[in-house]
Amino acid sequence: MDRLELARVLKAARARVAPEEVGLAAGPRRRVAGLRREEVAQLAGLSVEYVVRLEQGRGPRPSAQVLTALTQALRLERDERDQVFRLAGSAPPLAGGIEMSLRPSVLRLLQRLADLPALVLSAKGDVLARTPMADALLGDLGRWPEGRRNIIWQRFLGSGYARVALDPEEDDASARQSVGLLRTALSRYPDDPELRALIEELIVGSERFWSIWEEGRSTVYRSTRKTIDHPDLGRLVLDCDTLLLPDTDQSMIVYSAAAGTREASALDALRVTGAERISVSS
Repeated sequence: MDRLELARVLKAARARVAPEEVGLAAGPRRRVAGLRREEVAQLAGLSVEYVVRLEQGRGPRPSAQVLTALTQALRLERDERDQVFRLAGSAPPLAGGIEMSLRPSVLRLLQRLADLPALVLSAKGDVLARTPMADALLGDLGRWPEGRRNIIWQRFLGSGYARVALDPEEDDASARQSVGLLRTALSRYPDDPELRALIEELIVGSERFWSIWEEGRSTVYRSTRKTIDHPDLGRLVLDCDTLLLPDTDQSMIVYSAAAGTREASALDALRVTGAERISVSS
């Protein structure tokens, strides 16, 4: 690990990011170029002290999860991200493996959708980023522990989307789609170790997953309608559209409602309770 060079690269990257690029107000009294350390820490889900130590060249060796969160917060392109990984003494994400970093352009697009519940998922179902409206609608997805922010793991082994209301037929279709998504991912990324570990854990831990897995079917994310039981707004039937990001094999899921409907009014109400920034998973 080259701590001093890593510190220089991180500080330079922080200085290049304008606050408005990440949904923050610049303000008249800003005395630093780019982002403040506190803002980087907030965006990456890290402590300010941790970011300070890294920039002073005296921090511990960051984990791959921390490096991913930092490089996403700093809006680094793939080559710049790989440089940070190498300086930290870690191998960059494998070419041909599932892409877990978000392109800056995708984050900019997500910011444009800040008035709608939207999230970005990896090819194996990891929640990579979400709008404040997604948490307001679905519950705080950040409560899921690090390493468990995966909608398929949560569906079979965790709490799942507690607010998504499914009748038996919808539940069966949703479960089969989840399993089929992992089969599709495995066909595309047969050597991805985290994907194989996820599948093995699900097979061992969930008889239902194993039973559907044995059917051998593959699928992809599809647009649909979903019913949400919201604790304050009641039952909402929303359009749930999937936007594919083919370069990274990621998917953006966006919830919306037709103008003039009760659901549209409910989404208007949720905007009042939402936070003010995009949440990037670490």
